[in-house]
Amino acid sequence: MSAPVVVAARRTPVGTAGKTLREVTVEHLAAPVLTAVVDDVWPLTAMRAVDDVVLGNCLGPGGNVARVAALAAGFDVAVPGVTVDRQCGSGLAAILQAGQAIRAGAARLVLAGGVESASTAPRRSH
Repeated sequence: MSAPVVVAARRTPVGTAGKTLREVTVEHLAAPVLTAVVDDVWPLTAMRAVDDVVLGNCLGPGGNVARVAALAAGFDVAVPGVTVDRQCGSGLAAILQAGQAIRAGAARLVLAGGVESASTAPRRSH
């Protein structure tokens, strides 16, 4: 059983809703962060070593934000991605899920975190 550890951390740019980042989709906010984390850890080789991408997102457009972000970042189509929606706890839930996969021996290297865009979030009425 492997003990999961955080080996690198990055974040997306921050802006005011509807301003500078209004044209950038949530997947395209996440993609450069994923590649930057890989470059921080194992330049040139780590993209092949990534077992999974787990991202928390609750305001997204629907679909699988993590998978689309991984593909936009240039990961091989064999690298899966899953999006977790636990509202305000989505990013933390994604990190916990990644840690559980590592502890269980199902993965060795998982990119995990959260991503949101208030500018591109769909407007919903409940």
